[in-house]
Amino acid sequence: MDKTTNQALSAAVLKLLRPLVRVLLRHGMAYGSFAELARKAYVEEGFVHAKGGGKRPTVSSVSALTGLTRKETKRLRELDVLDDASSSQRYNRAIRVVSGWTSDARFQTGAGAPAVLPMEGEQCSFSALVKEYSGDIPPAAMLSVLQSSGTVVADAHGVTLHARAYLPSATPAEKLDILGTDVAELIDTIGHNLEADSAERYFQRKVSNVLVDPDAVPAFREFSTRKSQMLLEEYHAWLSGNEVDPEGAGETEPSYVAVGIYYSTYPGPGKDSP
Repeated sequence: MDKTTNQALSAAVLKLLRPLVRVLLRHGMAYGSFAELARKAYVEEGFVHAKGGGKRPTVSSVSALTGLTRKETKRLRELDVLDDASSSQRYNRAIRVVSGWTSDARFQTGAGAPAVLPMEGEQCSFSALVKEYSGDIPPAAMLSVLQSSGTVVADAHGVTLHARAYLPSATPAEKLDILGTDVAELIDTIGHNLEADSAERYFQRKVSNVLVDPDAVPAFREFSTRKSQMLLEEYHAWLSGNEVDPEGAGETEPSYVAVGIYYSTYPGPGKDSP
């Protein structure tokens, strides 16, 4: 790596780490714990990278690649780090249920709005919606997840969709799971685009302005939230119409596809911007 590239990469990593470290400090993670996770990530990705060369990766080859000792590489490879897959599963399936409610005509009013659904029933019920879009998660469990986040309200009239997007609020762990999932996907996209030919690059754009009137920021936030939600629902409807049958034995292996939208604001240049 030449000096200019190394300087650019170092500056980018530092800029990336600052908001991450802010999150870690707020949640009490000391540097030692972060450093251990960083070393673990180096070892895991080192083995993946070594496989790409067509050779069988070894502790020695990964040690040479990462700069860690063979003893440390072996220890970190065997280190078990808790990965709460159940939290990710709840997050993804809750999103699917809400998205199905806002896009599937079977669960909407004649005007195309999400209908108030009875809890039980073969069709046009909350149980039927959950069965269609969340797999084997029981309807009562999904209702609890959506109620805890304020996404739905359940009463004698049925289950009402209160918010058109699911954002977990039950536990900090569920919120932090989004950090790991969504930020990793954004970095994966940027990493792909750094290496890919122009024709193979993924869509990666943003719009920003450093001269916005502070009094106009709340209005833009509301405007961008509304337009972004509409766009995401349109994407969901398209993706839902192009799914493979999960029950089809020997059929096409499904692919994972995601499009994310984020909003950011902070004081302009010369102040405490990231």
